[in-house]
Amino acid sequence: MKPIIKYILIVFVILLAATSLVALFESPLTKQAVISLPELVTKINSGEVKTIAVKGENLEVVLANDESILAKKEAGISVFETLINLGAEKDKLAKTNIEIQEPSGLTVFLVNILPAILPFALIVLIFWFMFRQAQKGSMQAFTFGRSRAKLAGSGQKKITFKDVAGLIEAKEEISEVVEFLRDPKKFHKLGAHIPRGILLVGTPGTGKTMLAKAVANEAEVPFYFVSGSEFVEMFVGVGANRVRDTFDMAKKTAPSIVFIDEIDAVGRHRGAGLGGGHDEREQTLNQILVDMDGFDTNDAVIVMAATNRPDILDPALLRPGRFDRRIVLEDPSMKDREEILKIHSTDKPLAKDVNLKLVAERTPGFSGADLANLINEAAILAARKNQKEIIQENLLQAIEKVMLGPERRSHAFTKKEKEITAYHEAGHALVATFMPHTDPVHKVSIISRGRAGGYTLKLPTEDKHLRSKSEFESELSVLLGGYVAEKLVFKELTTGASNDLKVASELARKMVTQFGMSDKLGAVVYKQGEELVFLGKEMSGEKSYSETTAFAIDQEISKLISNALKKARELLTKKLDILTKVAKTLIEKEVLEQKEYYALVK
Repeated sequence: MKPIIKYILIVFVILLAATSLVALFESPLTKQAVISLPELVTKINSGEVKTIAVKGENLEVVLANDESILAKKEAGISVFETLINLGAEKDKLAKTNIEIQEPSGLTVFLVNILPAILPFALIVLIFWFMFRQAQKGSMQAFTFGRSRAKLAGSGQKKITFKDVAGLIEAKEEISEVVEFLRDPKKFHKLGAHIPRGILLVGTPGTGKTMLAKAVANEAEVPFYFVSGSEFVEMFVGVGANRVRDTFDMAKKTAPSIVFIDEIDAVGRHRGAGLGGGHDEREQTLNQILVDMDGFDTNDAVIVMAATNRPDILDPALLRPGRFDRRIVLEDPSMKDREEILKIHSTDKPLAKDVNLKLVAERTPGFSGADLANLINEAAILAARKNQKEIIQENLLQAIEKVMLGPERRSHAFTKKEKEITAYHEAGHALVATFMPHTDPVHKVSIISRGRAGGYTLKLPTEDKHLRSKSEFESELSVLLGGYVAEKLVFKELTTGASNDLKVASELARKMVTQFGMSDKLGAVVYKQGEELVFLGKEMSGEKSYSETTAFAIDQEISKLISNALKKARELLTKKLDILTKVAKTLIEKEVLEQKEYYALVK
């Protein structure tokens, strides 16, 4: 309806312009005095009138002193007859120069013909637009099942393997594909066949799509990219038809690569969703399976796909001959994080004393996307302060902003709340300092960030892939350190420890039910509920263990929490003077950096 309204408005504007033109032609450019016909007759009889120009019913009169005036006569009556009837002297009238002026063709057209034509023109325009839309809709019906895959072109930013830091093993695996496409004879001589499908698996932000972009530029062959969701439509058969069309395009330009991003949108386990065997998503998946490895298989078309949920993909999709190579992209190591930071800071003015290695040490668990966001946040912080370059402090503040959220200095504590928060965070920090198997404290703050009233930042000195029972037990004590400090100093509890208790309870439950760290229950995994594939998350359901075992699990969890509380209480009781000193310094300064904190503790 919007285009129709637009055309109607255009026609309305044209009519308005035409009306204005008519008024312009009909009216004189200068403002003239208007007199009555008897007054005109008096002036004629007195010899004051030089000429009279008759334009329809308008009489444009020029007097002897060259003054112009205007008079109007009755329509359909001669000007001579009108003036004589009103008493004009014939000899005086004969001496007056009277000119009869016919209207121009344009004026006649604008006044008489245009108002009659425009309504018909408006109706014709509306019908033309309706037929045009109908024709466009019929053409779309024929092209609805066409592929939405796009060809990676020169308009995009060129990304190569050099621009992808880390992922050494992943790049080696995927480089074989690029080498095969460049020189297939090298592999064919030994009877080797390149994998038809390569599945990139990794958590969000690890660089799956970026690695695919690098392959598109390195391979020097046609690279088609499409999202898994673009195959699924509300109409039956459209997704399967788009899959066929995508592979037909790739076969015509073979050797080529087809990249399907977020393939779990169509590749989920069949038979577990809604809609039965005729579900449109399942039909689309069936067509992908056939085109990848069916009767008519084309070895020159390689399919790449990316997902962060390989556990929910259909087994037929993962079998050899289809996605027979799985490349896992993990979170970057400390060295890789430093390289990623260097790549993302190439176009940003960094101060000479910026130490990216220190930033890499403080960002364990950060993905490539998180690190890119960190550099961007540091640039924003520097711009806010009108700095000409990004300094180390900007980067360190950006880490905390990405991890915890922005500072909320407007969130003012009362004097009592500030004191409780200071002792709470000091409790966390001291337990983390004096308990074995814990990470060093980097910062303690009672300035609110995100939803946290305060925070203790402790980070590992090196990347860890395995965690021991001793480390988890110490972590439980650290989590409960704030709770113990509040109870020890103020003899009552607040809601400030609610999140710590939640995290500690979840960790203790995992130790018992998933990690086999309970001597009483042994090396058994106790799982509650079944994983529903079409929802992609664990739902509560029937327990896979008895009520007796459930009671034993609760006892073991309670035992772990009690032991952690006991250790934290004993430690803070012995270090009560240091706890008080740290808390009072926090109340005064609000933030303690690593050096200041350890100076107080020692």
